[in-house]
Amino acid sequence: MDVSHFLNSHLLDPSLGGKALYRNMMAQAEHAETCGFRGVSIPEHHLLNLLLVPSPLQFAAAIAARTGRIEIATSICQLPLRDMRIFAGEVVQAQALCGGRLILGVGKGAFGYETGRMGVPMEETKARFEESLQVLEALLTGEDVSWKGTWYNFEPLTIMPRPEDPIPIALAIMAPPGIEAAARAGYHVQTTPLSASHGVLTEQVDAFHRGASESNVAGQRLSLQRGLFVTRNDTDADAKVNAAYRYYMSFDNVFGGPGIVEKGIVKPLPRKQTLDEFRSNVLICGRDEMIERLSAYAQLGIDEIIVSANFGQDQSEVLDMMSHLAEDVMPKVAATVRPCPAIQRKQG
Repeated sequence: MDVSHFLNSHLLDPSLGGKALYRNMMAQAEHAETCGFRGVSIPEHHLLNLLLVPSPLQFAAAIAARTGRIEIATSICQLPLRDMRIFAGEVVQAQALCGGRLILGVGKGAFGYETGRMGVPMEETKARFEESLQVLEALLTGEDVSWKGTWYNFEPLTIMPRPEDPIPIALAIMAPPGIEAAARAGYHVQTTPLSASHGVLTEQVDAFHRGASESNVAGQRLSLQRGLFVTRNDTDADAKVNAAYRYYMSFDNVFGGPGIVEKGIVKPLPRKQTLDEFRSNVLICGRDEMIERLSAYAQLGIDEIIVSANFGQDQSEVLDMMSHLAEDVMPKVAATVRPCPAIQRKQG
């Protein structure tokens, strides 16, 4: 199982400022390469202080200029907020600047406050996404593309320059039926149970393997994001769990919540999930427990764990944890894992 580092671009303390925020993210990306991680993942959000990256492709190009090996994934670009005739060219440009290391993660968006302020009601995002994805793929693969649809209507055109490297596309989906359909269609999948139970996670994983077993595409990957932090002791674990729980108080507000945002700052609200339930679901624990739990993840057939490790703690703690994960945890996870039966059947 590979490891990728999620660049949680939170301005939980607005006084930090954008320069320091993106400087910290860049340092984490460079450190991910030093640690031997497979890649980094870049979010996209607007108008609020959580996961704040207005232009993930722009940041991907900046990371590529400072690194030499790691994959650079968008997690995700929100297609309903963009015109695919412009975005397709931006994708080709980004892949060129990334030297072929870009993984294009795309989705419909998750925060109703954000899409609504952009003039895209949340109830429209699924339909907009589905047509946008078709248009994007047509523009990336064909010439003199024309379109007549619900959201797009244009005469023949060709995006320039033409793609020179493959542009792998991963769909960001949480619902198991959608995951299964995407995998069946041959896509890579990015998913997350957020702070939900292990049972929810296994439903997502099983859905991917059901779909992938029916596709004719080799090398499909399932990337799963989870709150994760390797702690040094019980006191450290308590502190990190509490910090992560506080972060989710804000996240829940804009993810399916009322969307109360004041001058760009998301208001934290009480959570329905208890602190103990939260603690049992996320991966915030010591080394030995982390090895055991990540080994179970790998045994399920998760190809890549996307580590979401920034809950507002100091940058030095994030970098130190990344080193700890790479040096003391992942080698032991790799040594204990055997391919899951579903994977063995497909390969055989």
